[in-house]
Amino acid sequence: MAQRATARYPAVVLGATAARRLGISTANPQVQVWLGGRWFTVVGVLAPAPLAPELDTSALVGWSAATDYLGFDGHPTTVYTRAQESQVEAVRSVLGATANPDAPNEVEVSRPSDALAAAEATDAAFTGLLLGLGAVALLVGGVGVANTMVISVLERRAEIGLRRSLGATRGQVRTQFLAESLLLSALGGVGGVLLGILVTSGYALSQGWPTVVPAWAMLGGVAATLIIGGFAGLYPAVRAARLSPTEALTAV
Repeated sequence: MAQRATARYPAVVLGATAARRLGISTANPQVQVWLGGRWFTVVGVLAPAPLAPELDTSALVGWSAATDYLGFDGHPTTVYTRAQESQVEAVRSVLGATANPDAPNEVEVSRPSDALAAAEATDAAFTGLLLGLGAVALLVGGVGVANTMVISVLERRAEIGLRRSLGATRGQVRTQFLAESLLLSALGGVGGVLLGILVTSGYALSQGWPTVVPAWAMLGGVAATLIIGGFAGLYPAVRAARLSPTEALTAV
């Protein structure tokens, strides 16, 4: 509620989000906002309230001002109470009877901290699910890279045998196939990061949010694909290097 001295005047205290959207940073007697068909003077701005985010978008006026200017009937629908942590349960047990002595069972009492904890647990579970899906996607991508490179070794045995017969060492053949697998993984990783940025940007724009993609997430995605692709291409590279020139040329 507004301060007692201004409770009966058209004065308002804005929530943090409401003030930010209106371009108001501090209380200013020269700043007014339009509420309920008349101007109200801004006398305060609340600090962000993470336990009650609905207050961040609210405009709070005095009891008398609400009755005189906004048609308030004197029966509040929601009461916010702050208590010391050690007294939360004791306060909670008497809130119903205090707010509505005639029918305390009709009063619903909730703790915002419980909702916040549930929201954090949900976010953690959702993050874990996304990480699990990402790990599965990386595993499938690694298997795809390995499969592609193994098939490439089988299809290019003549090329491998010709290179070996012309003097290429096993190390050079192994490096060639490992480099190809890394290049294939890098292309897939960069493509995936770009697709992820486009999807994230599209969803953020549809919700009116700013688009934020951390650099560590982009670099981490590409690095993860390179590591998985390197391990996936290691076996095909070693297999290609082990082929002797005679075996490779006669297998065609």
